[in-house]
Amino acid sequence: MTARAAPVSPDVLYIPDTASTRFFAGALALLSVLQYFVAEAAVIGVWAGQDPYSRRTGYISDLGAVGCGVFDGRDVCSPAHLLMNASFVVQGVGMMVGALLLSSALLCTAARPGARILLRPGWRSPSRSAVAARFFSFTAGAGTIIVGLVPEDSGSGWHGVGAVMYFAAGASALLMLGSLWIRQAALGWFVLVCGAVSFGALITAGVTGLAVPEPGTLERLMGYPITIGMAAAGLTVAQRVRSELSRRRSLTRQGHIRPAG
Repeated sequence: MTARAAPVSPDVLYIPDTASTRFFAGALALLSVLQYFVAEAAVIGVWAGQDPYSRRTGYISDLGAVGCGVFDGRDVCSPAHLLMNASFVVQGVGMMVGALLLSSALLCTAARPGARILLRPGWRSPSRSAVAARFFSFTAGAGTIIVGLVPEDSGSGWHGVGAVMYFAAGASALLMLGSLWIRQAALGWFVLVCGAVSFGALITAGVTGLAVPEPGTLERLMGYPITIGMAAAGLTVAQRVRSELSRRRSLTRQGHIRPAG
C-alpha cells in the first residue's frame, strides 16, 4: 500500500513567471553590451596618433581621451573619443538595467528550460549567488559609466576607480553566475571561464601595474570576457523567455489556459 502524497498548500508558489516582458527587456539590456565591440573598432579606425593604435599595446582608455598629446608617456589622439565614452556609458546602463530587471529567481533557472523554484510564504531569495551576481553586475555597470563620464585625461582619480569597479565586479558577477549555472547547462562553464580569465588578468595587472610587454592585451583579457559573458547571459535569458512565451501562446490557442486580461 503506497502512502498518499502530501497535499500541496495553496500558498505555495512556483516562480519565476518566465514569460515576462520585464525579463525580456532585462535580457536585451545585457545583450546591448555587445555594441562596445562595434564602437571600439570604429574609434580605432579613426585614431590619429603618430603611431597606429594597436590592441596589443594600446590602453583601452586612450580611445576615450579627450585631448591629443602625450599622456603618461604615450602619444594619444582619439578624434572619436565621444563615441568611445558614450559606448562605455551605454554598456554600463545595459548592465545596470539588466541587474534591476532580471530577478534572482529567474537567474537561478534561466539555464535550465522548464525549471521552477518552489517557494513558501516568508521565504526569501532562492540563491545568494544570484543576488550577488545582480549586485556585482550593477556595480560593474556603474563603474564603466564613471569611466565614460570621466576620461583618463580629465585629471580625476575617479576614472581609475570606475575601471577597477568594472573589472573586479564584472568578473565577480560572472563567477557567481557561472557557479550557479554550471550544473544546469554547458553554458555555465563558459560564463565561469569568462569570469576566471577576467579575474586572473585583473590580478596580473594589479601585481605588475600593467608594466608588461602588451598592456593592451592584458587589459582586454580583463574586459572582453566580461562583455562576452554578460552578452551570453542575456542571450540565454532571452531565449528562455521567448520559448516560454511561445509555449503559452500555443496553450492559449489550444484552450488550455485563458489569455490574461
